[in-house]
Amino acid sequence: QSLLQILHISIYPQDPALLIGSSLTATCSVSSELGLHANSLFWTLNGKRLPSSSYTVLSPTVLSVTLAQLPGSRQRSGDNLVCHNSGGHVLAGSCLYVGMPPEKPVNLTCWSRNTKDLTCRWAPGGQGETFIRTRYTLKYKLRWYGKEKECDDYSTGEPYTCYIPRDLALFTPYEIWVEASNQLGTATSEVLSLDILDVVTTDPPADVLVSRVGDLEDQLSVRWATPPALKDFLFQAKYQIRYRLEDSTEWKVVDDVGNQTSCRLAGLRPGTVYFVQVRCNPVGILGSRKAGIWSDWSHPTAASTPPSERLLTGSCESKPGQQNSTLRRDLKQFFGWVRKHAYGCSGMSIKLYDQWRVWLQKSQKTRNQVLQGDKS
Repeated sequence: QSLLQILHISIYPQDPALLIGSSLTATCSVSSELGLHANSLFWTLNGKRLPSSSYTVLSPTVLSVTLAQLPGSRQRSGDNLVCHNSGGHVLAGSCLYVGMPPEKPVNLTCWSRNTKDLTCRWAPGGQGETFIRTRYTLKYKLRWYGKEKECDDYSTGEPYTCYIPRDLALFTPYEIWVEASNQLGTATSEVLSLDILDVVTTDPPADVLVSRVGDLEDQLSVRWATPPALKDFLFQAKYQIRYRLEDSTEWKVVDDVGNQTSCRLAGLRPGTVYFVQVRCNPVGILGSRKAGIWSDWSHPTAASTPPSERLLTGSCESKPGQQNSTLRRDLKQFFGWVRKHAYGCSGMSIKLYDQWRVWLQKSQKTRNQVLQGDKS
């Protein structure tokens, strides 16, 4: 027996679960042997004394308190309703769990890293806040003959996420769902059916290398390696590149990389540091007909474009004649078109653009040497 039972002190109801907006009348009963009278007792809720206007003396040994329109519990472990004697000593207590039953979880998605494991994430239904402790359980089974299992690892650091590290079957669909439960009710998500091979993601591409393209002042070459964990699998990878200026937070994405493991970035600023990242999408793992899931981006790799010759010499071009001016304008328009179409990894326009840039830079160097010779 507990000390309270021996002393004949009790609160009723004990640890009730109540819907938000409910009313509650609780009683504190003491044994007449203790010599305490009900009108000398008082109540607190979460340490705050409740007004005596909410009390009713039901008998010399029983004091009740009525709480109306209860709000959600301030803490998930319950609100503390306590009965005290006149000196403030605690006689007995009860936890009030005031909240809402869970709604069915939504947005259940899962992915497998390199076909070896499975991670699933979901969102609580409705507003998401139940005000009392709510347990979420991820369950799964093979569709036709599997035994129902529960995911055990919720320690990924992400809320509403569970990790299944091993013992997963390939070429067989799974059924996966989430159950939410608390003292006021339970709810179950829609069942997600999937094959592990259809939700594969990889590690980010490895060994990302960004380098200059000779002296071309507005281009960088990007190379990378296929994700090592999938080298033995039959699949067609897709890649994306994104890059940004060192002093910018805005990324430009190159979508047309395809399955090649190198790309030329063109139309960049001369003498500028760029950060570059690559990610991978494994398509058709072992014959799957569905696109995979994009990997995380690789760690940023930095490289700078060569400085402009004109910036280095600070020289000015001589004033051209009218005929040369017209030709220069036409060339500028034409190569402006080439430059516009040289973004990303387009092959033919890159070659034409390379040839023109080499010719232009050689001409600029020759012109600068002539001008410097004239000055001397």
